[in-house]
Amino acid sequence: MAYITSKKHGDSTRLKSSALASALLLALPAGAMAAESETVLPTVDVKAQAEQPAYKAERVSSPKQTQPLVDTPQTFTVVKKEILQEQAAATLSEALRNTPGITMLLGENGNTATGDSIFMRGFDTQGSIFVDGVRDLGSISRDTFNTEQVEIAKGPAGADYGRGAASGYVNLVSKNAQADDFTGGAAGFGSGDYKRVTADINRKLGFEGAAFRLNLMKQDAGVAGRDEVKNDRWGVAPSLAFGLDGPTRAYFNLLHIKQDNRPDGGVPTVGLDGFYNAAFDTGGAQAGKVPAKVDSSNFYGSLGDFDTVTADMFTARFEHDFAQGITLRNTSRYGKSSQQYVLTGVNAPNFTNANPALWTVARTRQGKDQDNTVLTNQTNLTAEFATGAVKHSVSAGIEFIYEKQAAYTQAGVGTQAAANLYNPSVNDTFIPVRPTGAMSKGDTATAGIYVFDTLKFGDRFQLNGGLRVDHYKTESESVSLSTAANNPTLPVGTLVGSALSGSDNLVSWKIGALYKPAANGSVYASYATSQQPPGGANFALNASANNINNPNVDPQEGSNIELGTKWDLLGNKLAVTAALFRSENKNEIVTNASTNETTQVGKRRVEGVELGVAGIVTQNWQISAGLAYMDPKISKGSTGGNSPTDGGVIQWSPKLTFTSWTTYKLPFGLTIGGGARYVDSVTRSSSTIANPAKTNMLNGPDYWVFDAMAAYEINKNVNLQLNVYNLADKEYIGSLNNSGARYSPGTPRSARLTANFLY
Repeated sequence: MAYITSKKHGDSTRLKSSALASALLLALPAGAMAAESETVLPTVDVKAQAEQPAYKAERVSSPKQTQPLVDTPQTFTVVKKEILQEQAAATLSEALRNTPGITMLLGENGNTATGDSIFMRGFDTQGSIFVDGVRDLGSISRDTFNTEQVEIAKGPAGADYGRGAASGYVNLVSKNAQADDFTGGAAGFGSGDYKRVTADINRKLGFEGAAFRLNLMKQDAGVAGRDEVKNDRWGVAPSLAFGLDGPTRAYFNLLHIKQDNRPDGGVPTVGLDGFYNAAFDTGGAQAGKVPAKVDSSNFYGSLGDFDTVTADMFTARFEHDFAQGITLRNTSRYGKSSQQYVLTGVNAPNFTNANPALWTVARTRQGKDQDNTVLTNQTNLTAEFATGAVKHSVSAGIEFIYEKQAAYTQAGVGTQAAANLYNPSVNDTFIPVRPTGAMSKGDTATAGIYVFDTLKFGDRFQLNGGLRVDHYKTESESVSLSTAANNPTLPVGTLVGSALSGSDNLVSWKIGALYKPAANGSVYASYATSQQPPGGANFALNASANNINNPNVDPQEGSNIELGTKWDLLGNKLAVTAALFRSENKNEIVTNASTNETTQVGKRRVEGVELGVAGIVTQNWQISAGLAYMDPKISKGSTGGNSPTDGGVIQWSPKLTFTSWTTYKLPFGLTIGGGARYVDSVTRSSSTIANPAKTNMLNGPDYWVFDAMAAYEINKNVNLQLNVYNLADKEYIGSLNNSGARYSPGTPRSARLTANFLY
């Protein structure tokens, strides 16, 4: 790939069966080339190769993962900054397109989700996003201008970071000051009035081992294919380092981001393939008619809608090497984010008028005022030593974490007038959104201790284990508005306060056995657990007996068993992985509609296979691809009533997903590349009853999307890059809300032109 990379910091159904068969071929070279490590290879001049960015990551950033990825018994996907640059990807959501098994959510019924609303391997993962190993709170969209790489761990991993989803976690690795001098950046513009500039400046300071780095970003952009929506932001991220060439190092990083967006409340699903409404059935008001599709560019909100986000993060990290293989690290962070928004969401359509031009769609005015704070101190010790013939790689530590969230309820004053379904207007009268007086505040204090050890028995066998024990205490207070149903003795709308607390110990662990048929490959089996206590995702406890955040219920427990193999091929330039997995989450709340009894016996499980490849195929050809096949099922769910889920499919979990990105460098300075993404149909309902009267969209249809890129080196320091997204201009659902009434359209055919530079 012809991308500008400094040598000094160079590290720095339809097609289902054919797609699956093609991807399975990725695993075949492993056995055939297993003996590669036993062959003495000739010396190779790799100077030209060093000019190319590498898609293949050797290891992840966390010291808790004591071995290179090829010897780590768990599925990891690492999206490096080179891929982000080639794809002109500016957000975490765009970066996550490079790993299979992930979908995005739009929200629950009348509420609209904002930011990185991630659903991975059958479970909500929005609360398991980390930055440099520290949990990052808030439902905001994360920019990648200060991101070195994005690491996605699949499957429960409570031993790594404590409480979390049964799906795994996402970790963003920040850019640190380096012992080099360079100036880089990019300036781009494109469809949807997209404009963005970034700068990355690193300088060695006047005294030994010190350096300063500054990353800057400014974006002023609309959204391709969407009227009136905008994503404007700016950010600054200085990093100061000392002792880079010595045994004692210190890093001080600051991140400040300000967003000023106009949010998107979605588009009605009327007219999409699969849309259903009883009004068009025999005997319905519009019997026999086929509703026309709503224009996907329609905006149903007000120009006064806004989404403002302010995020600040200060991190101090100290490292000291006591001896070769023995390092002590201490990390402290204070982070705070606030989000205030007012947006207009669309809901149920009204087809009673005989004239389709007069059909309407209901709207709701929604608001949010939320603050999140995190304060943490983490100490980690890594050591390598031997006990007899057994070699150990140990990582142990202690963490103290304080997390707090405050959310103040906002609601529209009055009833918002409906919009014309096919011709909405921003000049309509919009009701104001005001605080109701209701609120919730919660905080969790956690003390955790952990230890990991990789035991090596010669060159062939390894045993990897980890144990973490957390003690947490959550305190929650809330103010709600009384209703005739929940407080019949009080006037409706009376503010009622409550306070709850809960504490417990969480024990999470993992173990893996690994066999190395050759030095460049491994075969492994592993088992890991995680726990999610009441209030663990939102710090809001609830006194209702049928609520999973009731402090008296047990934590949800996740587990994952995985059998896999990993190989570094072609001179360790190409990583090939394959894994079979089975993830479960139990202790969920289920209801028996016949007795109205709620019990904590619910269980979901996702089993499947995931394949991956990343790295250099030939000197000028690079590839990153992944395929995941999942069988998501509710093993034990609610019974009886109109919507039993026992034995149903887990919603938002497509069975087959595929993603790929590849580039080839031609000899005259031109690099061409492209990618393909496939997402199988997504089910939004887990009900086991076939109910044709269910309105709106029952499923999100499957789709393929193809992207392309071309870059030309003007000189050794500057190149021009053109990205074209959705080449076939495929209309698809990017995300769907819980009721199926509205959706976020996928990106239409669009383009971005970027000038990248590095001196």
